[in-house]
Amino acid sequence: QLDLVESGGGLVQTGDSLKLFCAASGRTSRINVMGWFRQAPGKVRAFVAATIWSGGSTLYADSVKGRFTISRDNAKNTVYLQMNSLKPEDTAVYSCAARAYPCYGCTLYSTASYGYWGQGTQVTVSS
Repeated sequence: QLDLVESGGGLVQTGDSLKLFCAASGRTSRINVMGWFRQAPGKVRAFVAATIWSGGSTLYADSVKGRFTISRDNAKNTVYLQMNSLKPEDTAVYSCAARAYPCYGCTLYSTASYGYWGQGTQVTVSS
């Protein structure tokens, strides 16, 4: 079992920055990929960013490239999402996800590629 707990969400203004945290516990040795997704009201959950646990390769949605940075601390089993230049359209519930198997031919943009999810943290960007 792998448990994920997010924190760091809140209410900010356009142009502000915010950093999200996701702490993993349990069978953390199984982690291969960790990612962030977000779900805005009335919309489907969408990919934001992902990082390969060993090696650190990263992947971003086009909508956040250049503004968001995903990073990890393997020793602390924690993944971060630094969000800069926030916009009202970034408002959503942000969820952390983990994949326990190597991604051979999978698509990290898909929620189906992740088997573990956190409860989510709300990010609201006011205009």
